[in-house]
Parts: sequence; structure tokens; C-alpha cells
Amino acid sequence: MKKRMHIVVAAAFAMALVAAFALVGCSSGSNSASASATSASASASAATSSAAASGEAVELQIFAANSLSKAMAEVQELYTKQNPNVTFADTQYKSSGELNSMLEGGAYADIEITASKGTMDKAEEAGYIDPATRVTMFKNDLVIVTAAGNNDITEVTLDDVAAGKYTVCVGDDSVPAGNYANQSLSTVGCFNDPDGKTGSESAGKANGTDAYAGTPIEGKVVTDTSVGNVCKHAESGDVDIAFVYTSDVERFGGVKVVGTVPGDTHKNITYPGAVCAQSTNADAAKAFLDWCLSDKDAQEIWQKWGFELA
Repeated sequence: MKKRMHIVVAAAFAMALVAAFALVGCSSGSNSASASATSASASASAATSSAAASGEAVELQIFAANSLSKAMAEVQELYTKQNPNVTFADTQYKSSGELNSMLEGGAYADIEITASKGTMDKAEEAGYIDPATRVTMFKNDLVIVTAAGNNDITEVTLDDVAAGKYTVCVGDDSVPAGNYANQSLSTVGCFNDPDGKTGSESAGKANGTDAYAGTPIEGKVVTDTSVGNVCKHAESGDVDIAFVYTSDVERFGGVKVVGTVPGDTHKNITYPGAVCAQSTNADAAKAFLDWCLSDKDAQEIWQKWGFELA
């Protein structure tokens, strides 16, 4: 009986050992499978990264505010040197309002960069851009300029303008620089906002009214459809002074700064950029926007042309 008992115990012990080894084998197999899956995932990720690095040929269409033209052309050239697979179609430089009108009319773009927050807000509300990609890219200053060779005008303030001393040129309602100028002019009684607002509270748009009527500069104001044209009016002597961006002085030449408009008299001058909702190259477009703000050489180009990184 005792011997039989030993045999049973030995058999049970042997079965336990077999079970234990089986569990270890399963665990080892499971770990091995997990490791294989991880390895496969890493390989797939590496393959994806490699494919992205090789890059298929992409042509980006950009709609940008007029004031960005010189800087943007130089930045695009640098980007293509660094990324030979990415080229740029004929970039459209228009007033910010015109850019939205083009998108509304069905024109295709991968990226839109405007010269005002309000214009980009409208683009977002209309569904022209992907809000998740929107970023404030640059800041700018509003300055008063006159012809480079005009030695009779050396320093101009808003109060001088309010005294009715000068003929003036500003952008029309579609030109953000003109909107900012009108906001500032409203603070010294030289622009009548249709809603009765002044300064940064004003939209700076005449909305079809003669917003300069009854002011010290009534009959002395010329408006135009782009900051480039506004600069030309000052350069040619067609007007005494004009309101443009600091970057426009660098971009066009032919004019000199005779005054800087106080920043607290108008809305902040910012340049928002975003990938367009219709873009078929959304990843490449977003990569370009990110690079514009992070690449050291690109930053130097923006600053050279008078833009401050936001």
C-alpha cells in the first residue's frame, strides 16, 4: 500500500512538471510573437518614414497677401533647394480680400496666407481653410511714407495728418493695410466708421460711404487696390504721404519712412496662414508652413524683408 502511494505521488509530480513546462513554452511563444509583431510594426514605420523621406513630386499652389511677394519668392526657392521634390505653382499675390474672393469663385489653392486676422476668420467661416492647420505666422508695423527724394517732409504724426497738412493715400476696403490705416485715422477724427467705432474697435472699412467727408482730410485722400499701388502714389509724388507696412518699404523702395503709426491705434497686424480645405497636398502644405516658421535660414529671409515672426 505504501509503495502504491509512492507511485501515485510520483505520477502526480511528473504531470505537474509537464504542465509547468507547457506553460513556460506558451509564455515563451507569446513573448516571441509579441516581439515579432513589434519588430514588424517598427519595420513598417521605418518603411513609411523612408517613403516620406524619398518624397513624391509635389507642386504647391499658394495664395498670399501682396506684401509677402518678395520674401515668399525667396523662401520658396530655398525650400525647393532643401526639398527637390516640392515645387511651387505661380503663387498668387493679391489683397487679402481678393484671395478670399478667388477661393469663393472656385480657384484652387493649397495654402492661404492673409495680412489680417479678420480676413482669415472669414475664410475659416466660409470653409475655405482647415482650422486645425491655422497658425499666426508674422507681425508687421504700419508706417507713414513719402517719396524717397522728398526733402520737404521729414517727420509726420497722426496729429499732423489731422491738421490737414498733407494729401494721403491708403488701401481701399479690400486691403488690410488700408483698414489698419483707417482705424488709426479714426482716432484723430480723419475717418468716419459707418458703425461709429474708432481705433482697434473699428473695421476700418468705408462700406460704400465717403468715410472721409467732413474730416480734416476730406478731398485729400486717394485709395487704391493694393499696397504696391499705394506705395507708387507716394513714390511718384501723386500724394504727399501714404500708409503702408514696414515690409513694403523694403519690398518696393522709392519711398522713405517719415513716421511709425502707434500700435495701440489699430488692430494687431498679423499674418495668419492655413492649409486650404480643398488641398490635395495637405501634408506637404502643412510641412511647408511649419518649415517657414522653424527653419533658421527661412527666418532670416522673413526678417530681411521686414516681417517679425509671431
